[in-house]
Amino acid sequence: MTIAALVIGITACVAIVVIGLRFLLTPARAMTDFGVAADSLRAMSAAKGVRDITSGVVPLVVWAAAGRNALGWTLVAAALTPIGDAVIVVRNGGKLSTALTIHGLTAAVLVVVGLVLALA
Repeated sequence: MTIAALVIGITACVAIVVIGLRFLLTPARAMTDFGVAADSLRAMSAAKGVRDITSGVVPLVVWAAAGRNALGWTLVAAALTPIGDAVIVVRNGGKLSTALTIHGLTAAVLVVVGLVLALA
């Protein structure tokens, strides 16, 4: 039973990565398949809000369940989000200074603090 749950859990993780890739590669189709209009700013804002809440809750659950080392590695992995956000800002006409100061700094803090916790 545990092995089956692990396989299903890992499969779900891989599937959500694939879904995320679809949003990057074919955004209009992905939005439509998500169930909203391809140009719905409100839907994407709400999705980002949910993503950010989840990005804060998941590391706390990891910390509570597995301790500070696991939290550290989770934070290192979570740095992918602000790195991606920085790229999105720059590729969509935003300021490089904003991408670096807000998103780049966030990624750097996550990696540094994550490594301190993971390797302590």
